[in-house]
Amino acid sequence: MQYRKIAGTDLEVSAVGLGTWAYGNDTFGRVDDQKSIQAIKAAVFSGINLIDTAPAYGDGHAEKIVGQAIKGIRDQVIIASKCGTYRDGPKYIRDLSPQRIRKDLELSLSRLEIDQVDIYQIHWPDPDTALEESVEELQKLKEEGKFKYLGVCNFDLNLMEKIASLTDIISLQPQYSLLKRDIKKEILPYLVENKLAALSYGTLGGGILSGKYKKRPDFSGEKENRDSFYPFFKAENWDLVQKLIELIEDIAAANSKTAAQVAINWAINRAGITTALVGAKNKKQAAENAGAADFNLSEKEMQLLTDKSDQIITKLNLE
Repeated sequence: MQYRKIAGTDLEVSAVGLGTWAYGNDTFGRVDDQKSIQAIKAAVFSGINLIDTAPAYGDGHAEKIVGQAIKGIRDQVIIASKCGTYRDGPKYIRDLSPQRIRKDLELSLSRLEIDQVDIYQIHWPDPDTALEESVEELQKLKEEGKFKYLGVCNFDLNLMEKIASLTDIISLQPQYSLLKRDIKKEILPYLVENKLAALSYGTLGGGILSGKYKKRPDFSGEKENRDSFYPFFKAENWDLVQKLIELIEDIAAANSKTAAQVAINWAINRAGITTALVGAKNKKQAAENAGAADFNLSEKEMQLLTDKSDQIITKLNLE
């Protein structure tokens, strides 16, 4: 495993991190809680030390699972959680009011069974709350010792510049993969220039870049609606995406690796990316994801993937 220092902190995070959205058991199909706990422990055993979660994942369920899994190994992991997005049935509600932020953090600490969150992140912007009000409350909570460092997720360049004028942040969590690279134009250069970490998510595009889907899946079942967030599964995008997956699988075969490992390795070796967050539903997937940091694609392979990615993205319907 490779580890990368986040500037201005005492944190060294693994190049591959563990995303826990699936453990909420309401978006990526049915998951078994015990297998989720085993996957988290296997990820840590394999060298992954960054675990990213959020109250919105299963209305707090993912945080509870993480809390159970890290008992006895808290000192081996860096916990990142979030505020400002909560569940109202199937709806995701954005609320960065001071009262909601405090409630979110206190509930997160209780579910995770920890005293302090290492990286606390604004999950999504809230257009109905002044950012200044949110930041003021976050600063109070930091001074109270309830979290160590502040980060943000899904912020554009204007919001990044605004929050940087209000307080210190250490990271941005954007979506980034071979199928979604819009942050390369403005956001990544800004992060590099300002020495901020990029904790990217969606590394496998909801699992499609793993190559495990040999035909377009039906996500109409209970607790399975990943295609509503990842448009790569749409009928009009399916054949295009398969052309990229064919190249990934050819490169994987040449390196005796899996398609998922190739897609992850490409991401963690892109300029500006600190950590690529990847989900794992079981021990095997967790170990496989961690292994993506144990080899290096050649410059030629990296360029082939980047060029094919450029070709495919320009044709995708991402609405």
